[in-house]
Amino acid sequence: MTGREGVLPPDEAGFANRLEPGGTPALVMVDMVRAYYEPGAQLYMGDRSSLDAGARLLQAARQARIPVAHTRVSYSPGGADGGHFFRKVGALRHFVGDGHLGQIMPEVAPGEDEVTIVKQYASAFFGTTLASTLRARGVDTLLIAGVSTSGCIRATAVDAIQSGFIPIVVREAVGDRDAAPHEASLFDIQAKYGEVFALEDALAYLSGIAGGGDA
Repeated sequence: MTGREGVLPPDEAGFANRLEPGGTPALVMVDMVRAYYEPGAQLYMGDRSSLDAGARLLQAARQARIPVAHTRVSYSPGGADGGHFFRKVGALRHFVGDGHLGQIMPEVAPGEDEVTIVKQYASAFFGTTLASTLRARGVDTLLIAGVSTSGCIRATAVDAIQSGFIPIVVREAVGDRDAAPHEASLFDIQAKYGEVFALEDALAYLSGIAGGGDA
């Protein structure tokens, strides 16, 4: 990204220090539901590359036997539990109840021993049991995949570091409806809130995890 004259790039301005991943990671698959991947849906993102990458990441996490959590969004009738967020984003009406568009894609369907978190807001942490679930498993690092980069992924990464976890957003396994906020959000996450890994680097990290508990 091009900065203003006289403004230092992030590394020279004191940002973008390296966070080393820990030895007890977990994976969270954020809102990888039909609403974002089915052509014709109001929230359709235009491609399924993040879904394909997310499926590879999920397979590697299972092979490494690390904890896996999935999230999806669901609201009570009328969106009463969605507050101002539900009123601001009209497309959230598609997540009232447990309709078709709110279902997790079959390519990344939760396993029997994997947690599914139902949320109402952007962050996978806000108003949910995710943090306590991860702490109970001794997790120190959180791999993050899903959608959308500028919304739920960024919010989850910010809350992850604020909750004491090292966030690693996997570039190819996250997506957005527009390339500009997608890239801007990855830039900010890398500068301030966590690490952005290429998929192959994330897979290599997982392959080096010995043990790690049951998924």
